[in-house]
Amino acid sequence: MSETFDVVILGGGSGGYATALRAAQLGLSVALIEKDKLGGTCLHRGCIPTKALLHAGEVADQTREAAHIGIKAELIQIDMAGVNSYKDGVVAGLYKGLQGLIKSAKVTYLEGKGTLVAPNAVEVNGQRVTGRNIVLATGSYSKSLPGLELDGEKVIASEHALTLDRVPTSAIVLGGGVIGVEFASAWKSLGADVTIVEALPRLVAAEDPDISKQLERTFRKRGIGFKVGKPFEKVEKTDSGVKVTIAGGETLEAELLLVAVGRGPATANCGFEAQGVTMERGFVMTDERLRTNLPNVYAVGDIVPGLQLAHRGFAQGIFVAETIAGQNPAPIVESGIPRVTYTDPEIASVGITEAQAKEKFGADAIETYNYNLGGNGKSKILGTQGFVKLVRQKDGPVVGIHMIGARIGEQVGEASLIVNWEAFPAEVAALIHAHPTQNEALGEAHLALAGKPLHAHN
Repeated sequence: MSETFDVVILGGGSGGYATALRAAQLGLSVALIEKDKLGGTCLHRGCIPTKALLHAGEVADQTREAAHIGIKAELIQIDMAGVNSYKDGVVAGLYKGLQGLIKSAKVTYLEGKGTLVAPNAVEVNGQRVTGRNIVLATGSYSKSLPGLELDGEKVIASEHALTLDRVPTSAIVLGGGVIGVEFASAWKSLGADVTIVEALPRLVAAEDPDISKQLERTFRKRGIGFKVGKPFEKVEKTDSGVKVTIAGGETLEAELLLVAVGRGPATANCGFEAQGVTMERGFVMTDERLRTNLPNVYAVGDIVPGLQLAHRGFAQGIFVAETIAGQNPAPIVESGIPRVTYTDPEIASVGITEAQAKEKFGADAIETYNYNLGGNGKSKILGTQGFVKLVRQKDGPVVGIHMIGARIGEQVGEASLIVNWEAFPAEVAALIHAHPTQNEALGEAHLALAGKPLHAHN
């Protein structure tokens, strides 16, 4: 290809296509290279289809529980063909829209496996595509453990789980992080018997410990089993499924094993190391401005160490495009990125945990407050339990917000503004929050921390 582009992007997932769209908006010529489908893991095998599956489970639960609110309904069966059709329809609609955006932005889209062959060039389908700037955005893959091979049938990863033509009668989920607990929650709602195995001492170990306690308490009530502090030892395939051995010699049996031990950077055989890109455990190392060690070569998304979230990729892509265009955007603060886990109950957090705040500021220099959703009218209507936990510097701003409860993920937007704008509790307390909403719980928590609780004890 004779044309030299302003930006050549290797990878069309969340980080890559966000870079492309913003760069095009800023008048730059852009080539976007993707070996699979535009939209990447998030759209096709991650965020979107899993949330559609979780919503199907939510509808099933609501049908089972309808009699509690005087609605007579009966759950006859889960039609997985219908669930998959619904899920795939959601993905297809978003995919079509994204293709339209890329086309209308006049981005040159090249489908094929790309390889970095020079600090300013990517080869794809035998063509050499040259760019004044290169952005690496090759995404991530489902990891396994040493010696634990995925067969796509009895021992599966999340992408296999999304294409099952049935609800498994029983499942063992290896990993109690975000992916593991979301699938456990969805499958339980759809009728499966589920047990989570986690080597760390609690579920969702990256969250504030209070969040883990509430999630574990609710999972027990829902009948979701879990074994924490129990590393995996081995799996054997049986006629009926799998037999898993965990630390201490305990064995568990189920129809299948879902391996959900995290995601690794998809950087193998992409030419990065051969071209001298500094790597560590497969990740591309960058500075705070997402520059690699090579001039005019950037990296975004899951291949950069840190939170593996689509919206982090979006933000990094926009940041890099604006940097290339000569603007000077502020570096992204990792702790300020909101995080949501779509279990029942949902988890939403932004900022740092209580333990991290104590380590950063000193145990005597922070204050916390937990507002229980039992005092929130909308949460009572929804029949959910949970809380909003605030962490602040004494006489200073709120540095962390941690929430759990049904639908609470929708409240993370205001929480993100509070933490990133370094708001004081009194400033948030002065804002009027609509009644009756779950959003009101954020307002109530800040009223209490400001010393003037309303629907809460002092």
